[in-house]
Amino acid sequence: MIPIKGKIVPIKDHILATDMNFGEMKTKAGIILRSDDGKSEGIKPRWCKVWSIGPEQKEIKVGDWILVEHGRWTRGVKVLTETGEEIEFRRIDANGVIGVSNEEPTDVTLGDLSTPTASQSYDFSDLQRAF
Repeated sequence: MIPIKGKIVPIKDHILATDMNFGEMKTKAGIILRSDDGKSEGIKPRWCKVWSIGPEQKEIKVGDWILVEHGRWTRGVKVLTETGEEIEFRRIDANGVIGVSNEEPTDVTLGDLSTPTASQSYDFSDLQRAF
């Protein structure tokens, strides 16, 4: 574990994130999903919480939850903050972010976006993708 003093600020538009789940998960319905890390089933986007952003990052804020394409993150680095908190953070490729939420996702799946019912609708008008 690496003790750090002060604040870590990523360069350019880079993102540092925590709380990326690779272990066993439980759905809202109570179904336990075994860890799929290191298996072909584990190749999927994952949610994580933004811990720090670079000075050029304008689309994402600290505290946001972001959905990241598989493999667009580094291995985790465990650090001990000045307050004694142990965290594991990863650098996220900003071009790999495919969704942003200001609330923690409540389920482990992306859901079925194929056919909205009459009681639900999806507004993707504010989504932008840089190519």
